[in-house]
Amino acid sequence: MEKCENPLKESGKLKQFLATIIINQLALSYGIVIGWPSPSAELLQSPSSPVGKPMTDDDISWLTAILCLSGSVMAVLTSIIPDKFSRKRLGYVLTVPMIIAWLLIMFATEHMYIYVSRALSGIAGAVTFFIIPNYVSEISCDSIRGMLASILIFSVNIGILMAYILGGIMSFRALPVVILALILLYIITFVFMPESPLYLVRRNRTHEAIRVLKWLKAGNSLEAERTLSHIQMQIKDSVSMKPAKFSDLVRDKATIKGIIIVVGLFIGQQLCGIFAMISNTELIFKMSGSSLTPNTSSIIVAAVQLLGSWLATLLVERAGRRLLILLSCAGMCVCHCTIGAFYYLLNSQYEVSAYSWIPVVALSTFMILFALGMGNGPIVVMSEIFSRDITSLASAISVSVSWITAFIMTKSFTDLVALLGLHGCFFLLATFCVCNFLFCFILLPETKGRLREDIVNELNGVRCTDQNDIKHIIGSNSVHAAHV
Repeated sequence: MEKCENPLKESGKLKQFLATIIINQLALSYGIVIGWPSPSAELLQSPSSPVGKPMTDDDISWLTAILCLSGSVMAVLTSIIPDKFSRKRLGYVLTVPMIIAWLLIMFATEHMYIYVSRALSGIAGAVTFFIIPNYVSEISCDSIRGMLASILIFSVNIGILMAYILGGIMSFRALPVVILALILLYIITFVFMPESPLYLVRRNRTHEAIRVLKWLKAGNSLEAERTLSHIQMQIKDSVSMKPAKFSDLVRDKATIKGIIIVVGLFIGQQLCGIFAMISNTELIFKMSGSSLTPNTSSIIVAAVQLLGSWLATLLVERAGRRLLILLSCAGMCVCHCTIGAFYYLLNSQYEVSAYSWIPVVALSTFMILFALGMGNGPIVVMSEIFSRDITSLASAISVSVSWITAFIMTKSFTDLVALLGLHGCFFLLATFCVCNFLFCFILLPETKGRLREDIVNELNGVRCTDQNDIKHIIGSNSVHAAHV
């Protein structure tokens, strides 16, 4: 396909970055939710449990399962939210279940408090993964869109690391106080961030939209006005001024292909084995002969994963989405095969003590490779591959599939271990990674630095050939600015 871009300097990147960082405080808070069970499980299962009788292993497994289950239900419900609420208003409403969830943990006296808290956290997580990609996509320039979208997973990983560290040094009742303070900080700072210009135009609030665009473009009135014109043109060209319907998901080839690609990416993200690697971290460190405590091992793994997501943020606009995802799938396959082979030899009574460092290296490499590609790749591609009028609905459907797949993997992994053995499970996960690689190699287009219209046209089978067509080039600053 002919390359149809000529990127020049754009205005307001720093302000777009600032807005992205502030809204991603939600993602950081959700990362703490994900990481919280790891340092808390030992206390909850001890005779001195703060919530009554000690929790069993099955009780602890439900802490993650309920999170995924409530998240999958809420992700489906977000499909009716998109154009009925403003992004900012939804960003504030989202803090209500988060605050209640941590208050329940702070005052928990029995298991039900914890389960309700996790259900509310799952609801908040589903909305977080809906609102952040959409908000960031609607305020960002094409040249930094991927980098800003990748900050979501980076923030989640910071939250997980914070949960491991704070959970290891703070009491069960004190940790929620710190997290509630972080939520309050988000509420205060988000006040100063702009509403989505796309939402304002849809609501015919043109004067507010131009004011927001001037802020996002660092006061460049010409770019703001051209961007406003382009958004108005996009909405006018949409199939309908009404919110997208489920029937719109099959309206053309590009939308159908986009749904298949993004849903496939999210399923692949869960099947690649991130849950298996995290849940076996302690065992892998023990096999290496490490004397580190389980919490210290978890902190090391979380730090490695954070490094990977940081590298992904740096490389996503340089190496491209497709290359990083393919590299991620191939590398994770090798890591699974390495650990699976080690387990197989260990179970077969081979002497492997001299090579006990290998699974730790494979685990660390896996975490970096996952974060580099499959960790944030689906989120980035999801924010770029759909027409603007269908993005919210398609994102809600895709994220709901991810949550459902995560729930299935969470509750079935123990049964798979009993059926196939631990080495068999890792070989199965390696097979899933091969399938992910082939799926992405065949279907996934490169979206780096391209206009949304170009990507949609490619999926529709239309090639960009007219270099003078405003919809297909990033020409002068004024035209480029039209593609927020």
